[in-house]
Amino acid sequence: MKDFFEAIQSLFVDVLFAPFDMLKALELENWWAANFMSWIFITIGFVAFVYWMIQLKGYAANNEEDKSISSHSYL
Repeated sequence: MKDFFEAIQSLFVDVLFAPFDMLKALELENWWAANFMSWIFITIGFVAFVYWMIQLKGYAANNEEDKSISSHSYL
């Protein structure tokens, strides 16, 4: 049973976490390169946020949103 858990440990430490070890070593040399994927995800999130705000502005300008208060009696 101990060998089974050591095999799982070996899989994660030696194989699956290897890219993170490479990023850890790269960060000491070049911070920008180590955080490249983070910048890509931040950019994608910012573009999606701007798109969503433009869509909301378009719906608000056309008065397409139902703003009546009828869903809860206590309101």
